[in-house]
Parts: sequence; C-alpha cells; structure tokens
Amino acid sequence: KAVVSTQSTGKRVRSSPIINDMDEAAMKEAAEQEEYLVPIRLDIDLEGHRLRDTLTWNKNEKNLTPETFAEMLVDDLEIPGAFVPAISSFIRTQVEGYDADTKALEENSDSRVIIKLNIHVGNTSLVDQFEWDLSCPDNDPEEFSRILCQELGLGGEFLSAISYSIRGQLGWHSKTMTFTEAPLKKIESPLRSENLDKWSPTIENLTDQEMEKKIRDQDRNARRMRRIANMN
Repeated sequence: KAVVSTQSTGKRVRSSPIINDMDEAAMKEAAEQEEYLVPIRLDIDLEGHRLRDTLTWNKNEKNLTPETFAEMLVDDLEIPGAFVPAISSFIRTQVEGYDADTKALEENSDSRVIIKLNIHVGNTSLVDQFEWDLSCPDNDPEEFSRILCQELGLGGEFLSAISYSIRGQLGWHSKTMTFTEAPLKKIESPLRSENLDKWSPTIENLTDQEMEKKIRDQDRNARRMRRIANMN
C-alpha cells in the first residue's frame, strides 16, 4: 500500500484513466514471457509530498513502461505530476541494478538462507524469520506471502510488502552466498526443537511514536544493506 504524506491542501484535477490497448497477439506474447520480479522501493519527497511504497516489477515487462506506470500511480494517488519522472527513474535504476540469478545455486542440494521480516502497515507490525532454500526453483515469494497472510489474517497490503522484502533479501543472499564461510547447519529433522520463539511470527499493534521509530531504524538498516551490496 502506498503511503503519501502531504503538507499541501490544494486539490489536483484528476486526469482521464490511462488505457493501454493491446491486440490479442501482443497480450499472448506478453503472457508467454518468463516473469522476473524485481523488488522496488519508492521513497520520494517532492513539493510538500512524501511517497513511500514497495512493489515488485517484472524485468521482462514489454508493454507497460515505468513512465506509464508512474503516470497511473500519480493519477491514482492524486499527487503532483513532478512525481512521474522521479518514480520512473527509481524503478529503472533499481531494475538495472538488481541481479538475483540463482541458476548456479540450483545445482546444490542445500542452499538455505535466513529471511527476516520486519513489516509495518498502518500501526500493525509483523516480525518473523524462516529459512529459504535458494536452490529450490519451486519456492515462490508471492505464493508464500499469500499463504502467510491468509494464515495470520493479514490484509492485502502486507502481501506485496512481504514478497518485496523476501525478494530483496534473496537478491542480497544470491550475491553474497559464494563468500559465506558458515553455511546453515544440516537439517536432521523437519521439526525445530530449539529457540522456537525466534522462529514464530509476531504481530504487534503499535502507537504512532513506536511505529515511527521502527520505520526510522528499518530505513537506516536498509540503506546500510544497499551500501554493502553495492560494494560487492
């Protein structure tokens, strides 16, 4: 879910909806393309407005450009048109810089990594961690997110945020796993027998002040992780 904070009281005239008319052949060709989802984070301050959002973008998308998507998002959120080039630039930069090629890892029988979730929507916070096998091609972040939200009774806003977080961490792990000297301990049993509280989801309802502090800490950590990833 996009979060927009604003200091302006002016109203923006809503434009006509953008419709991309594609013929059936173009739609069929697009449907046959392999999906390569890239986690995108938007955090933009312009003209007294701040836009915060997370989403996944198909790197192989041919019919919808970042510019067209940005126009649609700006129209939906009723924010200034100056956001259009900023949003499209954010998307293009992150798509070009993302590389989570796990094909080489799929040759291994066990390439598990730890995924940590620290997701905030409104005043609700989800904290969880679990193991994820990079070598298994059947593991799907979107399907996992859908089932997790269903089991925990979380709204749809959490779904995209969870899949974004998983894909971002998978990209990080796929880059750094080659240099990891301490792989996870071999699985002896499918049932975990120790530290169970660390491997269970926790949902909290926080005050505005508590949520602001959590988001600041998370943003600081995200910037640190991006700097480390760019160094590799």
